[in-house]
Amino acid sequence: MDCESNRKSGVMNQLLVDAKGNDLTYRIIGAAMTVHNHLGSGYKEEVYERVLGEELGKREIETVRQFPVHVDNEGATVATFYLDLYVENQVVFEVKAINHQLTSDEFAQVLNYLKATSAPVGWLSNFGRRRLDYKRIFPAIWEGKSIQRIGRDNAIKSNIDSE
Repeated sequence: MDCESNRKSGVMNQLLVDAKGNDLTYRIIGAAMTVHNHLGSGYKEEVYERVLGEELGKREIETVRQFPVHVDNEGATVATFYLDLYVENQVVFEVKAINHQLTSDEFAQVLNYLKATSAPVGWLSNFGRRRLDYKRIFPAIWEGKSIQRIGRDNAIKSNIDSE
């Protein structure tokens, strides 16, 4: 079942399961915790992104770093942006290394990535603090309507699943 089919059938609120029958999102956050425990805070985002990609690979979780996503309008590409990590072609993983708590700005960024990819779930992780801060994010779905673009000031908190 592809991401769009998942969204329409309501499967999105269930936990994603990888090809081996494991709960993919919990395996991903386990890898992120391992990286944070090993490196601690203080490095640039790129360091955490690279090391997390390697850790996921060790766990046999398919991951693409800097995955290009094109935004099209009327058949023309109007923008290209790059996901930090795209995991198992299902999970948008955004890496942050900031010394403050995650804000609606970072949340809105992941929601926009979810809209552009039709991925069923996103992870937002902040490696910049003493304790790993992370959120699991689901796109807003309205029956029969597409996801609306969301800006930093109107991010809907109900789309965040705090762990």
